[in-house]
Amino acid sequence: MKKKIIIPRIKAAEPPKRDIRHYIIYLVHTVIFCICALVIGIITGAFDAAFISVLTFLTGIREEYPFYFTPFLFLAGLLIYFLFDRFSREKPNTISLDFGNERDMRAKTKLRLIPLVILGTWLTQLFGGIAGTENAAIQTGGTLGSLVSGRLSLKNRDCAKILTVTGLAASFGGLFGTPVAAIFFAVEVISPGYIDVTSLLPAMIAAYSSDFVSRLLGTEKLAFGSYIHIDFSVSLVVIIFLLAVVFGTVGGLFAFLFKKTKKLLSAIIPNPYFKIALIGILVSALSLFVFSGRYSGTGIAVVKDIFSGSDVYYTDFILIFILTLLTLSAGYQGGVFIPLFAIGSSLGAVIAVFFNMPVALTAAMGCTAVFGAATNTLLAPIFLGAEIFGYEYIPYFFAVCVIAYIFNGNNCIYSAGTNRIAVPHLLMIKK
Repeated sequence: MKKKIIIPRIKAAEPPKRDIRHYIIYLVHTVIFCICALVIGIITGAFDAAFISVLTFLTGIREEYPFYFTPFLFLAGLLIYFLFDRFSREKPNTISLDFGNERDMRAKTKLRLIPLVILGTWLTQLFGGIAGTENAAIQTGGTLGSLVSGRLSLKNRDCAKILTVTGLAASFGGLFGTPVAAIFFAVEVISPGYIDVTSLLPAMIAAYSSDFVSRLLGTEKLAFGSYIHIDFSVSLVVIIFLLAVVFGTVGGLFAFLFKKTKKLLSAIIPNPYFKIALIGILVSALSLFVFSGRYSGTGIAVVKDIFSGSDVYYTDFILIFILTLLTLSAGYQGGVFIPLFAIGSSLGAVIAVFFNMPVALTAAMGCTAVFGAATNTLLAPIFLGAEIFGYEYIPYFFAVCVIAYIFNGNNCIYSAGTNRIAVPHLLMIKK
């Protein structure tokens, strides 16, 4: 008699039952997160306004007396590295989104780092370094959210992540006046590859409240308005595709070289003090004596020139690209957002001529797509373009950012340990 092989049936796991108590707790937690988001947004918005106010003042001094400050960038670099070496375990050339989501002690370490990042950013801008400004705001907002989560005794495993996202959204929204882009940026960089919808409501409250407070205290919104009309055609679709591939490649290349340049400089010049001083001398000499201070600071002057109809040089995007990498890789403080805007805008303005495209529209698409490709985000650059340049151009931003996102080589300016990209390289909704 033959034996029968019996394959046991695997019973599908039943979802946990949800009773009324579960939903009451969920509602209470949501209310607490929203209250925390409002507080974080108000504090962060006030910080952004004060930070930008001081930065604007220092930039004005440098622009009025460039030869009194820019040649001494190397001295500022030495002071920056000394302060980090003396008072922090972190390296000054690190741009990270690791805010200690799991451990409160890590958040306290980041809290001690904030004054150093702020002072370092001010010194970098005052003495003519080529870097952005957002790192100080992002460190402040993210760390504040992480600290608040450590003070809450909630039995919610997502508490730290939700409030960290909230702090990031508040810092971005208050800094640039783009709250919708801020919401999606915070969600995408903390949870790469999918959207955690539980963070959206607190992030929205924080981003809008921070934007409101920052604007109320006098911070200008980043915006460039212009009317551009272009007829739809098959050739336009092909051109946008080609432009997006270029933008995505450049943004991905920036992110790739951003990590490699730091390692290469450290290998070539092991002494950190000598490295930051030598790069400071090189950057200040090129910026002041060769390019007449055109690229000193954040690069926002180049962006303004493009959208005001002023002259744009073919070398703008290349030089900003190189000088930003050198400045930040050496250990100077700042960020990459506005330099990325400048790289993308100037690149778009240059290649618009070859494709017979409107310069302003192509520059706007380059601004958003290069930013999205370098930060490995998709929805944030789409809405960033809409909030800066106008919602009527969102179809163009959507098309170019999606394609650039695909062709960025899955690179990101943030550390690989933080930015773990899901496979496949698509956004998934997660509740």
